Amino acid sequence: MTSLTLAAALALSACSTTSPDVVQRGDAQRLAQVQDATVLSSRPVVVDGSQSGIGGVAGGVTGAIAGSSVGGRREGQIVGVIGAVAGAVIGNAIERSATREDALEIIVQLRNGERRSIVQAKGTESFNAGDPVVLVTTGGKTRITRAPAVQPATNG
Repeated sequence: MTSLTLAAALALSACSTTSPDVVQRGDAQRLAQVQDATVLSSRPVVVDGSQSGIGGVAGGVTGAIAGSSVGGRREGQIVGVIGAVAGAVIGNAIERSATREDALEIIVQLRNGERRSIVQAKGTESFNAGDPVVLVTTGGKTRITRAPAVQPATNG
């Protein structure tokens, strides 16, 4: 019963990511605003999973089918309804668990003195107080990445 639900929830979680190391297709080849900043602090947080309803529907259908095959016609109908409800609850829980993400809350100070807090999924970079970073904003979403080394300008 739960294998179909689990497969649906896992497929859902594979479709969506907030990883700073993954650029969404719609953000590719778009000009982004970049701001220099310095990390003040960074702490681990968890982004709660989502419940789109697909996990519940998949679980409900699976539970109804599995339950309806129990016993005779009347018993099958009753167990089918119970299986649908139980499957929906389990499907929602699996989807929520599969879409949870470990993340970082990073507090930065911009060059003008303003402070910002950004939560982003854990990526390959770690951030410590004092690290120079850039805030990259595209389509209303901001991510933080390490500032690239700046080469001194040459007069030539």
